[in-house]
Amino acid sequence: MDHNTIAILMFSTMLLMMLTGQRVFGAIGFVAVVTAFFLWGPGGTQISFGSVMKLMKWTPLLTLPMFVYMGYVMSESRLAEDLYRMFHVWFGPLPGGLAIGTILLMVMISVMNGLSVAGMAIGATIALPELLRRNYDKLMISGVIQAGSSLGILIPPSVVLVLFSLIARQPVSELWLAGAVPGLLMATLFIAYIVIRCRLNPALAPPMDPEELAQITMRERLRLLRAGLLPVFIFVAMMVPFLKGWASLTEASVIGALAAVFAAAIKRRFTWDVFQKATRQTLQITVMFMLIITAALSFGAVFDGLGAGRAIEDFFTESLGLGPWQVLILMQLSFLVMGMFLDDTAMLVIVAPVYVSLARHLGFDMIWYGVLYTITCQVAYLTPPFGYNLFLMKAMAPPEFTLPVIYRSVFPFVGVMVLTLILVMIFPQLALWLPHAVLGR
Repeated sequence: MDHNTIAILMFSTMLLMMLTGQRVFGAIGFVAVVTAFFLWGPGGTQISFGSVMKLMKWTPLLTLPMFVYMGYVMSESRLAEDLYRMFHVWFGPLPGGLAIGTILLMVMISVMNGLSVAGMAIGATIALPELLRRNYDKLMISGVIQAGSSLGILIPPSVVLVLFSLIARQPVSELWLAGAVPGLLMATLFIAYIVIRCRLNPALAPPMDPEELAQITMRERLRLLRAGLLPVFIFVAMMVPFLKGWASLTEASVIGALAAVFAAAIKRRFTWDVFQKATRQTLQITVMFMLIITAALSFGAVFDGLGAGRAIEDFFTESLGLGPWQVLILMQLSFLVMGMFLDDTAMLVIVAPVYVSLARHLGFDMIWYGVLYTITCQVAYLTPPFGYNLFLMKAMAPPEFTLPVIYRSVFPFVGVMVLTLILVMIFPQLALWLPHAVLGR
């Protein structure tokens, strides 16, 4: 049996196991280990073991639980409520002001968490009731919360970029810096869409009542502004030592987690219950990611051992005769299609090892390609029928937010994401300028 047939059998067996309801890490790891055993005997399993041990010795991996813990402390201690109240007061008088404030809230949550699920939980519990009370259109509410929460996938400290760095063997610091400008660009385009849409149809997002606005004193506004500075303090306390070279990436993540605890303690909200919930949720998320990544690395090691990756490269570049940019566009289109049926972790595990090797062979910058991959993950979170954020929204939102409403609400924001993807493809310096300026890359 030739290596191409074996590779096809590996993929088909893995997908079949997933369709039967098996755990993702179980299906991937089982296929990797069994294939290695039958190909090379008992010693073949050392291929998977070796790739996993390389991961375990990689110290930046310790940043994963630190950033997850930091985000959950922010969420469970309700520090995000102060942020939203600040945006509510300062942007409420504008048409669509609360929607703009929600996007800005999600940006702030993203720089302290790195996960979409935390932003979604905060948006659904804090922003959604207030937007409903202000008679915002349901499509606008659903789209804003889902799109805004997805920014955590791209804006540092993105956990998805950490996972990509494990697969592609690229520095996390460069990937984070590369994701910052495209992430802020996407948030800006979201806000531009909201402003334009609300000017065309003010009924979608009515401004705050003038009588209510008059009751808010300047002293109250300034107090809320000070409250909103605490999350900024957390981000600065974490990133400045790292960017100045005073602390390593791992040490910076610990500083960020401690700063979040300190901020919650200042507000007298770091209770035993908050500590327990944040710790438990961090453990669950970390273990889930670790199991999936170890299985993915095992699968990738066996796949590379077969030489199947080189065969796929030859198929695109020699058999089909495609140029590098044509292959890149096909890869991005395939990610967008797969995003309708798979989440970002599944895509990372199944195809990223192959696509990373192909992109490197074609001569593309791997940091830039990591940003492209991450943006497609954002799209995957929002594209029907199986977008991750779609189901989170359905689970957290009131009954009037039906699946058709949730599906329809995301299409304009998916269009903005695709526009951002195209802009980053056409202008690579959008992703590469900041790593070059800060790290001299």
